[in-house]
Amino acid sequence: MSTNAVCVWAQRGSLRNFARLSVTAVLSMTVARMIGCVGATSGQTASETSGDTVVAGEVHPPQELDQVDVGVAIDEAPSLNGLQIFPPDNWWNTDISAYPVHPNSQNYLVSIGLDTGLHPDFGTVWEGAPIGIPYVLVDEDQPRVDISFYYNDESDPGPYPIPPDAPIEGGPDSDGDRHIIVIDTAAKLLYEVFDAHLQQDGTWEAGSGAIFDLTSNSLRPAGWTSADAAGLPIFAGLVRYDEVVERGEINHALRFTVSRTQRAYITPATHWASDSTDPNRPPMGLRVRLRADFDLSPFTPNVQVILRAMQRYGMFVADNGSNWYISGVPDPRWDDDELHDLGRVRGSDFEVVYTGEPVTE
Repeated sequence: MSTNAVCVWAQRGSLRNFARLSVTAVLSMTVARMIGCVGATSGQTASETSGDTVVAGEVHPPQELDQVDVGVAIDEAPSLNGLQIFPPDNWWNTDISAYPVHPNSQNYLVSIGLDTGLHPDFGTVWEGAPIGIPYVLVDEDQPRVDISFYYNDESDPGPYPIPPDAPIEGGPDSDGDRHIIVIDTAAKLLYEVFDAHLQQDGTWEAGSGAIFDLTSNSLRPAGWTSADAAGLPIFAGLVRYDEVVERGEINHALRFTVSRTQRAYITPATHWASDSTDPNRPPMGLRVRLRADFDLSPFTPNVQVILRAMQRYGMFVADNGSNWYISGVPDPRWDDDELHDLGRVRGSDFEVVYTGEPVTE
């Protein structure tokens, strides 16, 4: 994980969470910077930003990462057994390799970072916690439990079929985003929750929650968030071990984060998470594509699977976070060193595709 400090403000302007800090990051930052959340490159404090992520020092991903055995056991991600994640003509499953380049492509990429490498925000275990966003499969026998949200006005009401031992992003003691993803394979429904906390009575409290019909192309209501800032489903954009290693093909777009966005979104996103009107910042739902002439041959077959998906399906800007961080599912079978070879791919190797005009009102 990154050794930089990331302060994430909610789309409504209040403090959403203070991202996970490594021991190295804590020791390397001054107390003033930690308290003020000052960006090392911009000099801005939290109060001077417009609802975006502030990164205290940009850290390029390492070319190699030594796996650390900290005695934390994580389960292999469960197989979907052929379950279709949204219809074949859904935005996530659409081949965009022939889409035109966006006229503002270069400015968007400059904003995100031309020299910054990709960072796999998934893998095995890092600093005692699983790396990535896990999920669990349930069926019609899973009891539904009550859940309350502090962003209740833009959340789908419960009950949700969340098992009491459902895996939480970052582990049960995480102070990060604490996403929970549940897939009801019988009803073909996707349940996603942000900032989930199990209560003593077996109910859940969370920040927001969204329910998606996996057989439908329906979007969230305009202006609504989901468990993700952009109002998008999270699971649809995750890199999974079974796709990469077992099947050797990813048939959908990926999800990634950027540090600063604008007050706009592009369909299928339905929500912005910024007050900035800078037209060169990426809006939520912006779609990037790895250039067709990018040479995949120096990479391992598994990494090539991920890169080919970026060329064919691209990636959606889904949340405020560290630049070029790609989301995936934790799995003990990943080779973290192999995944971090993605860091050799830079922002300048991408182009932004045109998929529609931004929504600003």
